[in-house]
Amino acid sequence: MDWKYLLTSYEGRINRAKFWASVGVIFVGAVIAMILDNILGTTFNQMPYGFIYLLYSLAMLYSVFAFYAKRWHDRGKSGWWSLIILVPFIGAIWFLVECGILEGTKGANQYGPDPLA
Repeated sequence: MDWKYLLTSYEGRINRAKFWASVGVIFVGAVIAMILDNILGTTFNQMPYGFIYLLYSLAMLYSVFAFYAKRWHDRGKSGWWSLIILVPFIGAIWFLVECGILEGTKGANQYGPDPLA
């Protein structure tokens, strides 16, 4: 699976390793954006982030939800389960356990072939 597909498509499945790698890449990009904001002086008031971070965050929203949807697909569930994050406290824990800890469905499911096969 190439990165363009990973970043832009809501179809298919990804395993936990690709999910965590994607989370890491997004996090590193956010840190770099914050550092650039501080170096260039584009921060908002006394906050550690600014205009560059805001643009980066908005640009990555589509990709982030694509990662989430594909990970839910690997668990045999609809990508709409990403909305569970909106439930205070419990939603974040549920999301972390389902997408970050539990294994995906063995073999092919309705969303595609097993990414580990």
